[in-house]
Amino acid sequence: MADAPNHGTRLHGLVLRLSTGWAILGGFVLLAVVAANVVSVIGAATINKALQGDFELTEVGVAIAAFSFLPYCQIAGLNVTADIFTSGASRFALALFSLLGSLIALGFGALLLWRMYYGMLDQRTYDSTTAILQIPLWWAYAACLLSLALLVLASFASVVDALNKMVRG
Repeated sequence: MADAPNHGTRLHGLVLRLSTGWAILGGFVLLAVVAANVVSVIGAATINKALQGDFELTEVGVAIAAFSFLPYCQIAGLNVTADIFTSGASRFALALFSLLGSLIALGFGALLLWRMYYGMLDQRTYDSTTAILQIPLWWAYAACLLSLALLVLASFASVVDALNKMVRG
């Protein structure tokens, strides 16, 4: 993983450490999904028996992993950018674009956190589970909610960093 620039704030450092650890955990989840798929494919090819519920594990695991990478991408400034349009921009303009992007990320993160929280409550209330393995779906929502809460925190820290850059010029 690339190192994020040091913005000198305690909040940034704390969020970077939390986000890095969370992304690494998400990477382990993704590795477990890959391992389950390898076992399933080998089992299907050699003994004609695939791992039961492998696609359910893939759906849940990939969702959890993908959400876990979002906070790190935000705090490390690794989201997709259009550098071709900003290569000649001033430092103030770049800081302004960074602020706008961080505010948008903060808004979307908060919106997703709010709505997915209620989605998780519905999944829990109605005891929704996967079809084969009977994994409660709200478990995946809970993990994704932790990622979204960290994304909101990372976005807030990014807003603070962008404002500091604008003030410094």
